[in-house]
Amino acid sequence: MRTFPLIGLIGYSIALLSGSQLLPVTIGFLVVGSFLLLSYWHKVSCTEAAGVTSEMSGLATYLVGALVYYDHFWIATALSVASLLFLELKTVLESLAGRTAPEEILTFAKFLLLTAVILPILPRQEFTSFHINPFKTWLVVVAVSAISYGSYLLQKWTKQNGGVVLAAFLGGAYSSTVTTVVMSRRAAREDRPHLFAGGILIASGVMYLRLVALLALFNRHLAALLAPAFFVLAGLAITTGWLWSRRPDARTSQIKREFDPKNPLELLAAFFFALLFLVMLVATQLAVTYLGRAGVNTLAAVMGVTDVDPFIMGMTQAAGTLTPLKVAAAAVLIAAASNNLVKGIYAYSLADRKTGLQSLGFLAALAALGLVPLLWL
Repeated sequence: MRTFPLIGLIGYSIALLSGSQLLPVTIGFLVVGSFLLLSYWHKVSCTEAAGVTSEMSGLATYLVGALVYYDHFWIATALSVASLLFLELKTVLESLAGRTAPEEILTFAKFLLLTAVILPILPRQEFTSFHINPFKTWLVVVAVSAISYGSYLLQKWTKQNGGVVLAAFLGGAYSSTVTTVVMSRRAAREDRPHLFAGGILIASGVMYLRLVALLALFNRHLAALLAPAFFVLAGLAITTGWLWSRRPDARTSQIKREFDPKNPLELLAAFFFALLFLVMLVATQLAVTYLGRAGVNTLAAVMGVTDVDPFIMGMTQAAGTLTPLKVAAAAVLIAAASNNLVKGIYAYSLADRKTGLQSLGFLAALAALGLVPLLWL
């Protein structure tokens, strides 16, 4: 109650007396730190479980006083509030650290590596005649990884809660193709065709929302052109899937989630995605140059069989510059529709007959509706 306010006043006073000179402020910091070091040494000599939180808080208080004099009010306030939160949330933070598995900490460290370490050092200029920009390439990787990572965390945190419908929503943001495969395999042994067919349709509807978010991040003109259609498709798929999942099945037992999503931030997977993105960027430009619109549409249909993200992200970079905006929009629609049709085939092949037929019918209809906007592009 007394020592810490005095430390803050000392920091302010020394900064006031030193003016623009930082040496006196630094010496004052060292002097205060020396007294705090003596305090810590005394605690260590008295008990084996001595912490250093109080001493670090004292140093932070000194800095707050100096920052206030130099008119860095926002930084001083942020430092004060953060210090208070850390001090008062000790139990909560220790509990969180105890519940967090070591591999999850490693996963978060990988996310920081992708975003805060690799991304800032990449050059922001274009190379070769294909206009390859390393910074934008890795920014695409970061954006796709961030959305998948967010869904991954939500699935982890809600693992013991919710059923197939919640899993479909979260899985659609993670990967609608993976979610379709997992749900189809589960449906083969559960005899709940309405529930799983509806869930598979919901996941594909969420895919359109995911695509809108990615398009808006990298090409607003392309997003503005496709967003109305994608929102309508997402609304129809999610609403229909939810209503269908509520229809009664022969079995009525509660179905709990079993899918444990894999970490989407594996470094090798990130580098492979970046490579695939570059390949799609080059292939798209070559298709536009030598094959025209028909070549781009054919490439879009083929890419729908695998992973549409690299192709669609490649279109965001080419649309409006190397590729006409409407050509790029049509290619995105075709790739998404092709992917829906392929997911329907996956469901038909892996699920029980009823679920497979229902899923194939729904996804084929969604694919057909997804091609309707081509009429005015």
